[in-house]
This record gives sequence, structure tokens and C-alpha cells, in this order.
Amino acid sequence: MVPSLNPVAVRVPAGAPDSFAWKLTDRACKRTAFGLILASVVFHLLYLAFNCPLDLSPDEAHYWQWSRHLAWSYYSKGPLVAWLIRASCELFGPASEALTGSLMFAVRLPAVACHAALLAGWYVLAASTLKSHRAALATVALAMTLPPVIAGAVLMTIDPPFLACWCWAAIGVWKGLERGKPNPQTPFPRKEGGAEPEIEGGMLSAVRSPSPLRGGVGEGFFARSLLWWLLAAICSALGVLAKYPMVLLPCGVFGYLLFTRRDELKRPGFWVFALGSALGLVPVLLWNWANDWVTFRHVGTQAAGTSGSGIRWLGPLTFAVGQAGFLIGVWFVVWVVAAWRARRATDPAVAFLWWTSVPVWSVFAVASFKASGQINWPAAAYVTGFVLCVAWVRDQLGGRNHKFVARFVSGGVAVGLALSTLVHYPGLMRSALASAAGAPTEKDPTPIRKLDPTARLRGWKTLAREVDAIRARVRAETGEEPLVAGTVWNVPGALGVYCSGHPETYSFGLAMADRHSQYDVWHPNPVADAQAFRGRTFVFVGDGLPSDAGVFGRVEQPTLVFHHEEGIPVAVWWVWVGHDFRGFPDKPLWPGRPRY
Repeated sequence: MVPSLNPVAVRVPAGAPDSFAWKLTDRACKRTAFGLILASVVFHLLYLAFNCPLDLSPDEAHYWQWSRHLAWSYYSKGPLVAWLIRASCELFGPASEALTGSLMFAVRLPAVACHAALLAGWYVLAASTLKSHRAALATVALAMTLPPVIAGAVLMTIDPPFLACWCWAAIGVWKGLERGKPNPQTPFPRKEGGAEPEIEGGMLSAVRSPSPLRGGVGEGFFARSLLWWLLAAICSALGVLAKYPMVLLPCGVFGYLLFTRRDELKRPGFWVFALGSALGLVPVLLWNWANDWVTFRHVGTQAAGTSGSGIRWLGPLTFAVGQAGFLIGVWFVVWVVAAWRARRATDPAVAFLWWTSVPVWSVFAVASFKASGQINWPAAAYVTGFVLCVAWVRDQLGGRNHKFVARFVSGGVAVGLALSTLVHYPGLMRSALASAAGAPTEKDPTPIRKLDPTARLRGWKTLAREVDAIRARVRAETGEEPLVAGTVWNVPGALGVYCSGHPETYSFGLAMADRHSQYDVWHPNPVADAQAFRGRTFVFVGDGLPSDAGVFGRVEQPTLVFHHEEGIPVAVWWVWVGHDFRGFPDKPLWPGRPRY
């Protein structure tokens, strides 16, 4: 039973527990949801501003490096993440450095904004599809217990803007479809020539519009529908600029319309939406046309995986297990059950949620036969999928299994809150993880990194201080400013953002058999344009060079930099100084072939 939308007479589903949420009026639900979202925003702003224990991740620092070189697209992603970071750093960069001593706060501010936009979008989407403000409030409250959602308020990667765009594009589509249906309260259009509708038996006879674009409703009604479709198109275009899988949403919507509302394909709404998605690809295509189509090479390599032409027969099982961990088990089970129950749904809203979730997820499940991928790849499938989960849970709370479902979901909430707390404050679990990881050894000096996913976000400021000290020494000894580099692509960004003066940084990755990266696109770079750097001194971080490489005239003995927390080694780097740069050989210095 669906709860009434009447703000006064709220009906509780039969058999449901005497829950506080079911007693709230619609207005109270909106205010409570707004309060929860505002509280989350304020908490994360204070968290980032005052003693945040997490440095920028290598990905975040890399995107910050992109933001210093604005372009229409980049090696592996669209430009939206770089544009947002650049805007935030321009507006709040000085305040961020004064407040936190780095640009970390400014870099992550867009993530907080996108987090708020996603939660607000979830409320609107759930209220619109499930016709219940109480279900919408439950969607927001439960989403705030999911570690991936909470992480999206802290880490400025491509996912926060992408998921927010996906959610609001889905809202635009659903609202457009709803506004495109005939409404009994909408005045009937006049006949051709301006005549009033005929009256038969004291009632207005339905006058069908001769235009297929108006679908039997007034022009104003059609215009409002088209505005929602336009919102979906804009959000989809922006979403493509954040992450390419945004194009899967129009595909899912097309499937929904093809099997449930085929007449909508004769109207302009969906095609406006699809055109918006296509326009989002234009900057990416133009940039790639001028840069040897490197994005397509990169994405193609990711899709093919490392197994070559072989099939990973256990790939889908591994993929499913990874997704279960991503949704802390409980919500993955709920999503699977809800998706199975809704596969033949006759309710248009449930069918819409299914078509924009399950087929999207299935694309990545099928792709897992070839490539392992990353755990967050199908994240967009859970935007509408989570609303589908809430709908299923709501139905179960009105049935005989309500106690089991309530306890099952409560367990997921408890686990989610605990994990989110530990991710925000990794010091709470450091000792336990260090004990479980075992003692450091010469081969594995930082064993905690195997168990602590936040370890890669810590220690970068320590490294930058050591690099700055070495830079100052070299500057005093040689009278010139040394250049800063990393031997792999994901290190230079962190050096650039945390080292004094934010120096321009470079990557030796392509010469070290690392994968291609944005550093290979920018010129001049030391791998492709040796003549521009000949004779210069580099301070570089990472693996050493073979003794007979001849890249430098002289290389100093390396400095080993450790980052400890409570006596536990969390990160370690080698820092080298190479004098008299001469250039890299044509072949990689280490075995292997650079990949895209």
C-alpha cells in the first residue's frame, strides 16, 4: 500500500511498525530532509577545514593538475572535474591555504556541493516516482549511511559531479514523462479555428489535439514537459563531460519507452534529451581528434583488460562479489531482490527505476568477462536503483516479513555508519589494522597498506616537506631551481599541490614502462622533448633508474622518506636527485611495454 500524500491524513501501511517517519506530514518531511542535507554539508565543511586526516588522493591531485591546464577534455576523462576544481581554487584557493595550509579544502569544495545536489535529487526523484514524501525522506536518510555516498562528500573525483548529473537527468526525464501525460485538471484545448469544445450531456468532450507533439494536452502543458526534458538534456551533457558512462542513461530510458510507452518516442522530449547527451561528447571528440584519439585508446585498453583476447569466466562472479562489498552486502542483496521483483512491473514508476538501473549494471557485468574494471564503475546504476530498494523495503514493512526486513536494513545502516566513521577517522582503526597486517619487513615496509584503503591518502604532505628540503639544498648548491618529477603518473600531481610554490611537475612514466597519461599529452615533457630539459637537475620520486641508463650525468644516493602515524609506517618513497639531464632512450628502461 502506498502512503497517502495528504499532509493531514497520513495512512500507515498495514503491519508496519509505529515508525516516526510515517507520522510526518509532507512539509515536515521536506524540512527534515533539508535539515539532514544541511547538517551533512556543514559537518563535511568543518571536517575538511579543521584537521582533516586525509590528504588529497593521487587521483584528486592529478585532476587538480589538469585544472592548471584548462582544456576541452583530457587523456582519460572529460573536463568537468578540472573545470570545477579550477573554479573553486580561483574563488577559495587563498582562503584554503590560509585555513589548512594547502589547497585541499578548495579542491574538495565542489565534492561537498555535488554531495548536497545528489541528496536533494534523491529526495525529488523518490517523491516523484514513489508518490511519497516519507519514502523520499527515508531515501535521503538511508543514503547518508552508505560509505560510497559519504566518501563522495570528501573526495573530489569524477563521481560526485557525475552521480549528481545522473540523478537530476533522471528527474528531468521522469518529470517530462509525467507532464507529457494528459491531466484531467488541464483545460482542454480549443478546436481549430478557436471554437470552444463541445458539451455533451453536461460534460466536456475530450478534444484530441491534431498535433502529435501536443499529445492531447494544452500547449502550456506540453511546454512544461519540454522544459523538464531540457533539464535532463543539460544534466546529461554535463554528466558526459564528467564520465562517459552517462550515455547509458539515454539508452536505459530508450529501453523503458520502447517497451512501456512507445508513443513517447514520437514526441520531441526524448530526442531533446538524447541530443543533449550527444552534444556533451562534442568537446571530447574534438579534443581527441587533435590528440591522436588517446581517450579511445585508453578506454579500449580498459575494456579489453589485461587478459588479452581471453575470457574471464569467473569475471562476473568476481564483479558481483566486489559490488556486494561496495554496497556493504545488505544493500546489494536488497537491490538484487528488488530488481528481480520489479523485472515485470506494471507500475510505470517502478519500471522506469528498473530500466535506468538494471540494464546499466548489466553492461558492466557483461564487460567483466573481459576486464576486472574498478569497483565504482556501475555506481550510476544505484542512483535510481536505490530508490527501487526503498520502494521494496517500504512494501515489505507492510507485510508479514516486516520484522526481518527492518532488522536486516538496520544492520546495514549500522555497518554503513561504522565504516563511514572509520573512513573519516582512520586513526580509530590504525592499531587494529597494523596488528592484523603484521610487522614491517624489508620487502614490505608498510604492510598496513594492504588492509587500510585510506593509506594512499596519507603522507603526501610529509613527502612534500622532504622534497622541498632537497629542492632548497640543490638550489643553494647549484644556483638553479631543480625540476620536480615522479617516475609514475600518479605521483607528480601530489608533489605539485603540496610542494612549496606549487611547481610544475613532470612524469617519467612512459620511459619507465608505466601507462600513458595526461603528462604525455602536455608539451614539452622530459620523455618526448629532451632538448627542452638538457642539462637540468631533477628531484624525482619513485623507482630508481638503471645504472647504465645514461639519463643523467650524475645521480645522487637516494633519500628514503617514511611517513609514520603513532609509530606505524604508513607510506614510504624514494627521492632521487639527478644532475645534467641528457634524455631517455627510445625503449623503456624497465621490461614491459607502455600501455594506454
